[in-house]
Amino acid sequence: IRSLKLDMNPGTGIWQSIDVKTVLQNWLKQPESNLGIEIKALDENGHDLAVTFPEPGEEGLNPFLEVKVTDTPKRSRRDFGLDCDVHSTESRCCRYPLTVDFEAFGWDWIIAPKRYKANYCSGECEFLFLQKYPHTHLVHQANPKGSAGPCCTPTKMSPINMLYFNGKEQIIYGKIPGMVVDRCG
Repeated sequence: IRSLKLDMNPGTGIWQSIDVKTVLQNWLKQPESNLGIEIKALDENGHDLAVTFPEPGEEGLNPFLEVKVTDTPKRSRRDFGLDCDVHSTESRCCRYPLTVDFEAFGWDWIIAPKRYKANYCSGECEFLFLQKYPHTHLVHQANPKGSAGPCCTPTKMSPINMLYFNGKEQIIYGKIPGMVVDRCG
């Protein structure tokens, strides 16, 4: 439990900013430690001050908590899978860059992002290379003409955050799954 004391002049009506970043970070790491935030206004004798609601025309003066959340890149071992570009001579299964441009499609209901890196998979998959399930290899050995071979397809995908209009002209912010190819195999 922490406390912070700010000395203020009564009746000045100024905003005070309090940095609660470390408290929020601890809550994210250990949610069970979240005891909440309590803000008290006391006079110099320790008596509670009356908290009044804004007068008409002062609606924007309500206290609020603003939290900005950003993803931090995590260092990790490189994922298995090949990354190629349009000039690559690689014939094996590769992930290639692809930018999807919603404006070029005429999809004006998407507010943001207007474009994003989707990527795609292309190339040949050999049976003994990038074989995820031994079952596929055995089925092909047992019936070579009757089974499809492995193909180059996404093996890991991730979502994107999107701001868009729904069918009722409401603005929606959502995480859309399976929009970015992260790995191919």
